[in-house]
Amino acid sequence: MEPTTLNNLSSTSGRIGFRFRLREIIRPPLLLFLEHAGVFHTQSQAVSGSDGEMQLENVVTDEVSIRIMSGVDDDDDEEEEVPVNAVADGGGERMDDGQMPSGSLNSNRYDIQNVAQWIEQILPFSMLLLVVLIRQHLQGFFGTIWISAVLFKSNDILQKQTALKGERKFLVLISISVIFMLHVVFVYWWYQNDDLMYPLILLPPKSVPPFWHALFIILVNDSMARQAAMAFKCLLLMYYNNIGGHNYRKQGQMLTLVEYTLLLYRTVLPAPVWYQFFLNKEYGSMFSSITTGLYLTFKFTSVIQKVRLLFAALRALSRKELHYGSSASTEQATAAGDLCAICQEKLRSPIMLRCKHIFCEECASEWFDRERTCPLCRALVKPADIKSYSDGSTSLFFQFF
Repeated sequence: MEPTTLNNLSSTSGRIGFRFRLREIIRPPLLLFLEHAGVFHTQSQAVSGSDGEMQLENVVTDEVSIRIMSGVDDDDDEEEEVPVNAVADGGGERMDDGQMPSGSLNSNRYDIQNVAQWIEQILPFSMLLLVVLIRQHLQGFFGTIWISAVLFKSNDILQKQTALKGERKFLVLISISVIFMLHVVFVYWWYQNDDLMYPLILLPPKSVPPFWHALFIILVNDSMARQAAMAFKCLLLMYYNNIGGHNYRKQGQMLTLVEYTLLLYRTVLPAPVWYQFFLNKEYGSMFSSITTGLYLTFKFTSVIQKVRLLFAALRALSRKELHYGSSASTEQATAAGDLCAICQEKLRSPIMLRCKHIFCEECASEWFDRERTCPLCRALVKPADIKSYSDGSTSLFFQFF
């Protein structure tokens, strides 16, 4: 081989090697992501150099060809070069082994690049529209952020006070209740011109509200209803001092009843606003009647579900006996060692579960607020029931519709 040819080959291999090193850095993470996403499947390239077998010269350059050496049935050896472009023009057909051809892979890559470029082009315009929308509703936007932040923090404070049990301070609970109610009064005073009071008492607004204003009315009333319910829960915590297990169980049942009553009220709360919104004669009486009827039908099914949950909470409160066990006698507690396996202290108001294990009533009630099995043997003790809110928590999901 001549020196000039060797130099050309070495320079060409150097450029190809440099190009391959860059692609080896970029391509593997992208190909792995696309393969896991199911966009395409990679194929293994097998090359053999004997007669009657296909040789794939898979070099990532501008021109790629597939050379087929035949000669099994023919006297004269034939060479046929099939460009990859011909495979790509086949409409994305698969090879005999079920693998995707390289033309289809290139097409998939091209589609993904187009989608990425499209997102890159519309993203600045979308952000600009968002900024304009926030500017048009600036007061409502920051008011929503403030109300949501206070609501989340209030829920956290109430849960911590409930967990303190007998260590709670009476003055602290009074202060928290007053702060909660002052916040409610302040919000309604600040938005006194936004027609919030009529929907609060389940009456339609005075006029048909625009879409964004309807959402704002519902969000404020929904948040303030929960804030007022938190203040009432603080009063319940002051009433139950949690000296014994019986008081803890009753306290948990009352907190759960208050929460399900609140959920029923919050379910009905958006109905007057959306009733006035859908009953807009500007779109035609027939269209407005159909949309209003459909909304009231959907709302009725949701109200029925919340009513059933409320009655289940009432039944749990009126039930005097424990539905996961019964009170244990002094002899049974002594035979069990007179020691609670949960709190590791002497049994107080002991109860015997269906699996015959004995615990404090307060400890067992707190345990079954989260679990349904025995703490020791893991036997199923508590049947499937409604969700308990005995920890003082409040549902943080907004009821928009």
